[in-house]
Order: sequence, then structure tokens, then C-alpha cells
Amino acid sequence: MANIDLEAIHAWVDEQWESHALPSLSDFIEIPALSPAFDDEWAANGYLDDTIDLFLGWLNSLPMKGMSCNVHRLEGRTPVLTITIEGTGEGEVLFYSHLDKQPPFTGWSEGKGPWIPIREDPWLYGRGSVDDGYGGYLSVLAILALQQHDIAHPKATFLIETCEESGSFDLPAYLDELSDTLGTPDLVVVMDSGAGDYERLWVTTSLRGLVGGTLKVGVSQEGVHSGMAGGIIPSSFRIARSIISRIEDESTGEVLLPNLSVNISDELRGEAQGIADVLGEKVWTDLPALDGVEPQTPGLTEIVLSGNWRPSLSVTGADGMPALKDAGNVLRTHTSLKLSMRIPPGVDANDAEEAMCSALEENPPHGAHVSFTADAAANGFSAPPMDSAFRAALNSASLATFGNPMQVFFEGGTIPFLAMMQEKYPNADFLVTGSLGPGGNAHGPDEKLHIPATKSVTTCLAAAIASLNA
Repeated sequence: MANIDLEAIHAWVDEQWESHALPSLSDFIEIPALSPAFDDEWAANGYLDDTIDLFLGWLNSLPMKGMSCNVHRLEGRTPVLTITIEGTGEGEVLFYSHLDKQPPFTGWSEGKGPWIPIREDPWLYGRGSVDDGYGGYLSVLAILALQQHDIAHPKATFLIETCEESGSFDLPAYLDELSDTLGTPDLVVVMDSGAGDYERLWVTTSLRGLVGGTLKVGVSQEGVHSGMAGGIIPSSFRIARSIISRIEDESTGEVLLPNLSVNISDELRGEAQGIADVLGEKVWTDLPALDGVEPQTPGLTEIVLSGNWRPSLSVTGADGMPALKDAGNVLRTHTSLKLSMRIPPGVDANDAEEAMCSALEENPPHGAHVSFTADAAANGFSAPPMDSAFRAALNSASLATFGNPMQVFFEGGTIPFLAMMQEKYPNADFLVTGSLGPGGNAHGPDEKLHIPATKSVTTCLAAAIASLNA
């Protein structure tokens, strides 16, 4: 780190973002490139291809040495872009990001919208700005920064997909197909994670996995007047409610299936305490809870652990229920509930799915027709310990750019790619980071990128990559 002028690199990074990266990212926001789970006509619409074409145009404008780009298309699958930059030093690094987006959602502030890039410092508003359009720009600029300042860097390979928001179901086929292109990385960098604040570099060391599916309870062939059938034909909602209580304590929210939990070590508890010490009450107050609503597990450290290292169940959708304005006095034929079970790292998603299915389907009350149809299963992620020199480089860069030391972070969400890559490259180190912090609101209205933090993360990443050849 002594040979790297971080101040000069950061000034260069600032100029690059302002002069061309942010304008190109703004053009990206304008493309309604929905992930395939949200657009059945994605191939015909061509928006995913448009994002790749836009990014390629930006890449080709750069003075990058030793760079080659290729677009890969497997039959019936979303496209993938790979970029290879020949190394000027030892080692291999694989960078990951994605270009597909979540649906528009409602509730955007006046004058703003999902496909309208608006800059209001320190923010850039628009769908895909922070999830995850900026990721490819940031990672490429980190390598270009080293080249422009005559600092050696490893071989850099970039894998940019267009299916992440749908669970990356197309990615395994590409990982097999592109095995030679991706090489054997010493380090995997994933620029698609969160930050506790915008005052330091946050490095994610764990993410939860996911089991998702639909619980359906059927009781009749057609709707019946509730005055005639109520109390005779059992309520599908009551049965669904009682069945969910088999896997979740309705009083506390605790998940009751023992094989969906892991032991929380003293080391993990200490790291959670460290996060709580930095963020304080923000671990709770940054969430948009209504006035008077209390956290499920009180205590700042417990809140951190419950959002990251404990399983949790959410009911995220329902079918079989008419809208309130259309609801008559009718005993409904069925109740279908969309279940989203977050599982901690170390729990096998397929085992968790099997346990949930068994608990929900066995011995249905009143002989009701009960099924649980899983549609998502992704393992969580726990990063191997960082090399001391690499950690020191990250910390020094965080101090130089943010003015505060680096901080580890636990992420409650899921990035399926991480578990896939950890299985494919068990000996690789991982750096999972990003600039999605408080207020970024990915997936929701007013999604936005924090511009100063993004510039600082760029410089920190460049310093970390340089340390591999120090």
C-alpha cells in the first residue's frame, strides 16, 4: 500500500465516474430490462440484449489494454457477457455483476420513475441503478485505475449475467459452458451486496439462503354461501394458518424446524456486536416500521443475528382471496399462500425444502387437500477468512477514502451465484461488497445509488486488487 497514491487514484476515479460512467449508467436506467421471471417475452422484447449492447459500447470507449469481450447465448437462456483483461501481475480474479432488473413497482416520488434517471446529489435515481447496474462499471474502473497508474494487476475476468433477479436459474449452464473462460480464480469479487451506512467500506461475510414456494389448501369444488356452509365445510384459511404454525411459532416468529437453524458461535456473536456498535439504533430504525412496532427479537445484537444468522418466514403473497371490494359472504374454495423462508449459511436448501414440505403436507386437518410446491431453493454463503494483507489493504483504503475503517457486514438477502461459485471454486477467496446502503431501496420505489460511496468503493477495490501483487 505504501507505493500506491490513493489520493491520486481517488481523484482519477471521481473524474471517470463523472465524465462517462454515470452518463452511461443513466442510459442503462432508461432500459426496462426486466428479469425473465417478470417478462415472459424477454427474448422478443430484447431489453436484456440492449443492456449488454450499451455496456459494450461503454467498454469500447475505454483505453483498456489487453481486453476482450464476448456475448454468450445458450438456446432458450438469457445472455451472458464475459470480459477478459490480461494480467500485468500474478493471479486471477473473477468479477461478478448483473444487468437484469426488478419490476417497476408503484409509489415513486413525484417526477421520478423506474426508467427515469434523475440525479439529486448524492443520489442517482432509477431502477437498476444500485441493483446492480453500477457493479460492472465500478469493477471495470477499478482495473482501469491500476492500468492508468502503472500498478500491476492480476488477470481479470468479468461475468455479467441477466438472470440474477430471477434466481440465476440460467447461470449454472453458463458456468459449465464457460469453465475455460472463467479459469481458476484466486479471488471472486461480487459487487451486488449491501452497506450499513455510507461512511466506510462494508465487506459482506455472510448471506442467508432461501426456500420459496406456495402452500395451497383446498376444501371445496366451488364457493358456497358462508351462511350455509360456514362451520360445516372447514375454512381453508384456518387450516392454512394452523399448518404454518407447524413450522413457525406465531407468537414469537421463531422457526420451529430444528434443521433450518445453525449454531451461532461466540465469534459470530462478536461480529454481530461489532456491527451493532457501529450502526447503533440504525439496525432497527433504518427499517420502515410503523410507529410503535417493536423488533421481533429485542436487543441490537440480537436484531443483527435474527436478520442474518437465524431462519425467518414471510408470507409474501396470496391467491384464492378476492379483493376486499369484491369479497362477498362466500366460503372460498381454497387459500394459497406464497411462503419465503430465509435460511442461514450452512443449512442445505434442498434439505430445508424437504423438511418444510413434510411438515406442511403431512396429516392435513379435516382431510383438506394440502400441497406445498417449492419454486426456489438457494444455499446461503459464508466467506472464508480474509488474508491479513488483503484485509489490511481494504482497511487502509477505507480510511483513506471514507475516513473510517472497514467493517464486516452480514446480509439477510440471497445471492444464489455466491453459493454456486463457492461450490465451483472451493479454494478461492471472496470479496463481497457494494454501495447499497440505507435509502437505496432496491426492488422498491425510488431505488437510488449513493454516488460518493460508489466512487470510494471503486478506489477501495482498486487498492485491494493491487495488494494481490504487492
